[in-house]
Amino acid sequence: MNAREKKLAIIVGGLVGCAILALLIRVVVFQPLKQLDQRANATRGAIQKAEEERRKFFTAEDKVKGFAKRTFADTVERASAASGELIMKAINSVGLQEGEFTRLPVGPRRLRGAGSEIGWSVQGQGPLTNIVDLLFHLGSTPHIKQMDGLSLSPGDAPGHVRVRFRYLTMVVEPAPDVVRTQMVATASLQSPERAQFDVIAARDLLRPYLKRPTPPPVKNPKPGQPGPTQAPAGPEIFRVVSLSEWEGAPEVHVLDTVNNKTKRYVIGDELLGGRIVMVDYRPLPHPGRALLSMSRVIIKAGQEYWAVERGGTLAEKRVLEKKDLPPELASSNP
Repeated sequence: MNAREKKLAIIVGGLVGCAILALLIRVVVFQPLKQLDQRANATRGAIQKAEEERRKFFTAEDKVKGFAKRTFADTVERASAASGELIMKAINSVGLQEGEFTRLPVGPRRLRGAGSEIGWSVQGQGPLTNIVDLLFHLGSTPHIKQMDGLSLSPGDAPGHVRVRFRYLTMVVEPAPDVVRTQMVATASLQSPERAQFDVIAARDLLRPYLKRPTPPPVKNPKPGQPGPTQAPAGPEIFRVVSLSEWEGAPEVHVLDTVNNKTKRYVIGDELLGGRIVMVDYRPLPHPGRALLSMSRVIIKAGQEYWAVERGGTLAEKRVLEKKDLPPELASSNP
């Protein structure tokens, strides 16, 4: 073998050795590293999935705790007693007679994955306005509740109605560890939201029909004597009974207390020799009374603005000074 052949053999042997060495490095070093990378990627994916599930768990736990804070108690017995006490306090607070009402427990009924539903079936009677106050008061409580099965029928006494409904709530099971605080109702009987229901009492659909009595015959006057004259109806017989809203537009309901008829007015209608420009829902001190007035109708007559509070007669109108005007009217009338 000459020198040239020896060189070629050495070169070929070196190449073969390098190939074998590269193969060994790939098998011994790179392939385990690749497997380690795959395992690391799989571990990172599992960690991310676990963290996402952990975040969902804590989010759901906070939501459940928020619901639990609005329940009456952690057990069915305590929640039933607390909700029943709330109902009786509401009956007394709106001026109804506790003896005219009965309560029957409802449930408990198991709710899948949530807890148990409990409640009370309430039945009683009283004046329509007080019944509306009771339903509004219970509906404004911040607790988790549902009121259904509501029915109204004529009561035993004139002006009374009989009401029946179910007040339902729930108990979270298993109950999370929460600290319940004093909850504030979303609205009160003096809130503008309550004034929207005054039209129910004003219309009094359950009142029995009473035929208007026939007026006595008018005696013919003797010759030379003037006949009887009827005094014209003054503004004191007209009372503002409701300043509610219908489909976002305010309405003014005025009751004729003599003929027992209610007339509806809207913005722009004529009233008291002027035009209705606004229904003001700002809580303001009631003129002449030690309480707040929650709404009033504002009428523009000439250059003056007049206001009549809800519940007042048209004879109780008063002139509004600029400082008493709502910001919308004060800015447009410098």
